[in-house]
Order: sequence, then C-alpha cells, then structure tokens
Amino acid sequence: MHCAASHDGDPRPGATQRRSRSAAIVTLLALLLALFAGVPVARAADSELTIFELVHNDDGLFLSYAVNLELSRSVDDALGKAVPLFFVAEAEVFRNRFYWRDQRVGYAVRRWRIVFQPLTSTYRVTFDGGLSQNYASRAEAFDAISRSARWKIAEGPQIDEGSRHYVEFSFRLDTSQLPRPMQIGIGGQADWALSVQRTQKIN
Repeated sequence: MHCAASHDGDPRPGATQRRSRSAAIVTLLALLLALFAGVPVARAADSELTIFELVHNDDGLFLSYAVNLELSRSVDDALGKAVPLFFVAEAEVFRNRFYWRDQRVGYAVRRWRIVFQPLTSTYRVTFDGGLSQNYASRAEAFDAISRSARWKIAEGPQIDEGSRHYVEFSFRLDTSQLPRPMQIGIGGQADWALSVQRTQKIN
C-alpha cells in the first residue's frame, strides 16, 4: 500500500527541523557578511596590564590585576551588533624543577560573557556560576570583567618555601566560544587576537 504524499511540503521525518537549521545558518551567515564585508583587517588592539600584584601568605597566593582593554574595530562592531563575547582569565602556578619539566601546583580560571542588549541599550555580563548583571555603559561592563582584587589562585601549602615558583597569567578574548561559522570567518585575523600575558616569579 502506498502512502499519499502530503500537500503541505516534505513529508519526511525531520524535514521541518532541517529547514529551521538551514534558516538559522543563513541568518548567521548574513550577520557575518554584515560584520566583515568591506572591513579591512586591522592590527590587534593594544590592551595592557596596568596592575599586577601577587601576595603570598599562609592563607594562599592572591592575585590582583587590572587590564586596560582596547577593542579592535571588528570586535567593537560585533559587540555593537549584539554578538556575545567571551573572556577568560587564567592563572597557573608552577614550581621550578631542574631535573624535569616545571610542575604545575596551582590553577585558577574565571570566565565572563558580555552582550549588548539593543532594546534597553545596556550591556549584560554573565559571570561564573550564572550570575548576571546589567550595566548602563560599555565602560562599566568591561570594568567589571577586566579587574580583580585578591583572587586566590593557590592554597598556602601548595607554595613550598624551599623552592622557586612563578605565575603565568593570561586574559583573553575566547573566540572558541563563538559560533563555528563565525570562528571560520575570523580565522587568522589579528584584530581578534585580544590578549595580555604576564609571567612573574613568586620567590
């Protein structure tokens, strides 16, 4: 027995879902074209660390830092078009070893998501743990994510007084969290390589 074909479109299972996915891809590609068409490749933004202080005591190792974030034109345009941007701060604590590769004894990470909300003209920042807060200006939003005071990056016993240690710190725009088609579109563009690094001895 033959089943009658539907007159409303493709009768195959999943056809509606495939059409929805295709429409979403087309929409994303249109956004990419709007972002990058006619925009020349620019140099990476000159962000810098303005504060970097380590405090070590019995309670642990604490890091205070501040980053002066300078967004490139492409990144700023994407943010203005409500593309969510993701930032990550990482701190690794190493103990020097002469006979083998240095041992990592501490690790800490923080992540943020920032997106412009056109309807309210505010910037929404989502912190680790899911807490979100709205800011009236871009400057206020970036001030909330680009600095930290007494961030604990290692426990006290992890730092051996008889050994040498150092910290490797980085703060960067995490492009791996962007939609895959957008990652391909910005691949190799220096103006999306927003990051700062610092390596500093503890003792």
